[in-house]
Amino acid sequence: MSVLEEGSELKINVSEKVPKTPDSIYQLPSKPLVVIKPSNSWVALNLGDLWHYRDLLYILTERDIKVRYKQTLLGALWAIIQPLFTMLIFTLFFGKLAGMPSDNIPYPIFAYAGLLPWTFFANAVNNSGNSLVGNSNLITKVYFPRMIIPMASVGSGLVDFAIAFVLLILLMFYYGISLTLNLLLLPALVLLTTALAIGVGMWMSALNVKYRDIRHALPFMIQIGMFVTPIIYPSSLLGEKWRWLLDLNPMAGQIEAYRAAFFGKPIDWFSLGTSAVVTVGILIYAAYNFKRMEKQFADIV
Repeated sequence: MSVLEEGSELKINVSEKVPKTPDSIYQLPSKPLVVIKPSNSWVALNLGDLWHYRDLLYILTERDIKVRYKQTLLGALWAIIQPLFTMLIFTLFFGKLAGMPSDNIPYPIFAYAGLLPWTFFANAVNNSGNSLVGNSNLITKVYFPRMIIPMASVGSGLVDFAIAFVLLILLMFYYGISLTLNLLLLPALVLLTTALAIGVGMWMSALNVKYRDIRHALPFMIQIGMFVTPIIYPSSLLGEKWRWLLDLNPMAGQIEAYRAAFFGKPIDWFSLGTSAVVTVGILIYAAYNFKRMEKQFADIV
């Protein structure tokens, strides 16, 4: 038995300890196969990881849907109750008492057609904005693309949108409004609204991790956003002088496009195009900022 002197090195020849047999294929690799570390740059979005973890996105979306209606008496009817009762209130105060114009469309369905996409957008932003803080245990224990969490919150809102859309179809038949080819634009509009909700919700969720004031300010900002979006009034009410200011709001062009698709009205392609450009800009900006702040989520969430 020999004793190593201080400062000496112990060297082991691995090739002598592990025989060169077919069993040697089970040896550990000399270099790690996967290295998980924060990027030195905030430019890399790693969008390929989102596709790789798409099953997790589906699971989290399904979980959010089940949790939302768990132990509720009315269940999925809440997806209809919120825009329906808001429509009734708007019809009473703005349609009947204030005499708000509605572009020759019955005011109840005019308001509901605007509330349908807005309710989806508002709920998606509010839920996704608080999603990272609500999933803090998951973030600190398991590795996965953090973008999936706010995206799942937005995706679960699409179910509510689909349920509330059924009521809109019934209202259209009740008021004698026939379906037109403009309705083929609906999938593209839903995709555009979803992208905007993901962008805004992703941005708010990242800020909410660091600044918890966002949780309190977000409902207030959403409420203000409803009144600067042509939901209770048509965009024509502002006139051409201030129309450019309204077009800066990406939801304004989308709401008008939804109404054009539902009621067969002419589509304002300039307003819709402006909305699409602003939406893409918000989505890209939010994604880059999210990735830049993602390195600190596990430490401060």
